[in-house]
Amino acid sequence: MQEIEIEYKNLLGQEEFDRLLTELSFPHTPQIQTNHYFETADFTLQGLGSALRIREKNDAFTLTLKEPHPDGLLETHDPLTQQEANQWLNGNKTAGKRVVKRLAEKGISSRDFIYFGSLTTKRREFHGNHVLYVLDESHYHGITDYELEIEATSEADGRQAINAILVDFNIRKRKTPNKIQRFFAALPRH
Repeated sequence: MQEIEIEYKNLLGQEEFDRLLTELSFPHTPQIQTNHYFETADFTLQGLGSALRIREKNDAFTLTLKEPHPDGLLETHDPLTQQEANQWLNGNKTAGKRVVKRLAEKGISSRDFIYFGSLTTKRREFHGNHVLYVLDESHYHGITDYELEIEATSEADGRQAINAILVDFNIRKRKTPNKIQRFFAALPRH
């Protein structure tokens, strides 16, 4: 399966996060999801502006390749069994036919990937004004960060929704790398 993802993000301070959680229609109880990140030794995917992960959510596992696309991000998904996900985490990366094929089209073998670790997110979301509002608290490498994300079917709806929240709650617009970029930027250097 493939889909185009249009999203707008803004990092938040904890006080801003708490205010949005309290004052908007986010559920009190979060969903927990863990992203397991993969990259080649020479960071080939980052050089292409792409990313590879397995998302673990509600005992389901999905392998996803994210690539740049003129309208947002092109995501290629493959559902995995728990056993297949564990094989990826332990170096046997054969499952995920759509993703493996897409990587091969770029001249990249799934055997070239190294598992770098995981990022766990407590996610809350609600629908309104033709968009999905997402509030994330993420934990990785001893870091906790907070993020507002708007997922939309059109750029206009997404941009309008995020700008309205930033203005209404007096939140400064911040450059917000995606989760995988933040994860890799925080990797301990040896």
